[in-house]
Amino acid sequence: MKKINSLCFFIFCLLTMNTAFSSGDTRNVKEPVNPKSCIILKADNKNNTNIIQNAINNCSKQKKVVTLKLGNNKDFHFYSGSLNIPSNGGLLIEKGVVLSAIPDPALYDNGSHKCGKLDNAGGGCNPFITINNTLNSGIYGEGIIDGQGNSIIKGTNKTWWNLASEAKEKNLSQNVPRMIQIKNSKNFILYKISLKNSPNFHVAINNVDGFTAWGVNINTPADARNTDGIDPGSSLNVTVTHSFISTGDDNIAIKSSNKPSSHISIVNNDFGKGHGMSIGSETSGKVNDILVNNLSLNGTTSGLRIKSDISKGGLVSSIIYKNVCIKDVQFPIYLDMFYDKNAKGNKIPQFKDIYFESIKILTPGKFIFHGIKGNNIQVTFSNVSAKKGSSYVMDNVTKKGSIVENATGNNCPSYK
Repeated sequence: MKKINSLCFFIFCLLTMNTAFSSGDTRNVKEPVNPKSCIILKADNKNNTNIIQNAINNCSKQKKVVTLKLGNNKDFHFYSGSLNIPSNGGLLIEKGVVLSAIPDPALYDNGSHKCGKLDNAGGGCNPFITINNTLNSGIYGEGIIDGQGNSIIKGTNKTWWNLASEAKEKNLSQNVPRMIQIKNSKNFILYKISLKNSPNFHVAINNVDGFTAWGVNINTPADARNTDGIDPGSSLNVTVTHSFISTGDDNIAIKSSNKPSSHISIVNNDFGKGHGMSIGSETSGKVNDILVNNLSLNGTTSGLRIKSDISKGGLVSSIIYKNVCIKDVQFPIYLDMFYDKNAKGNKIPQFKDIYFESIKILTPGKFIFHGIKGNNIQVTFSNVSAKKGSSYVMDNVTKKGSIVENATGNNCPSYK
């Protein structure tokens, strides 16, 4: 009878996990194709804000995009201030072309006259590229969008990143532009585009249904503060695939506030520098049905990370990590309900049904599972192997399976 019960329990767990594995993006996501263009603009190394914006507006009426192309004199730079992409529109940036954000706070100020300054609130800048209340738009091509976070801000002797560092030192907030902000929209695509040097988040997503990043390359220095790669917030049906992300903060951070974040697939990706594959710290709107499959992390500070606290906590459940390789990471797995140790409130984090399957950690690290007393973290381990010499903190954790120190191999494969 004991053997039968054990077998039934194993089959139940297997079925439960297989169901969860299908609980990412509910769409049938296929590789995008470049849309038709109605206008071709040639690079001339000048401020092209109005020209680009007018072209985007005109092409969107025809459900086409604007192509940015190399210039006649081998010019490859387009310079611009803040841009907006409407429904059925977008940009196709050809290989070799760079669209650069002009480092002038006046071009992004949202009317508060705070952009480029420090204060106690932040939020004084519009993004470089805004997508709001749109349907079926995107950014395509093998070119580059450069946020110029490392360039001197007009009228100062500082870069955007200097301003962010100064804000941390003075316990203030920096007013700097995000690169791409997508809000209240449906079906947005990033395809094969390269993003670098954002002053703040590279791609921030909020209240979006249907987002695909396919073949995207994000590469920004590890010491560039608050330069998250892709952050889906209160969104559903999100896929990030075949992409490389190396940055100065979370490579990906899934968040929720007023609405849930759910049905998200992070599959076939490589991460370089950054703070890892994160959920949180805002989870008050619930995060559920997340699939992370085929992921390589090389040199991030944390690997697989869920973070929250009593000021912004909520239910995080049905999270699947499968086929993940981790190397040179200080905290390979880090689940923490005390992200802000000084937080106050009654929004208690709950981490339930967190599955780890076929996870390999090739270098020793510190594993942290820090739950709240009476509100245990619930995790399941299956074929999770670590390197000998790792350390473990497990406070208020209910676990099935274990982490075994038998990892072999020297390098992680590329999944992208």
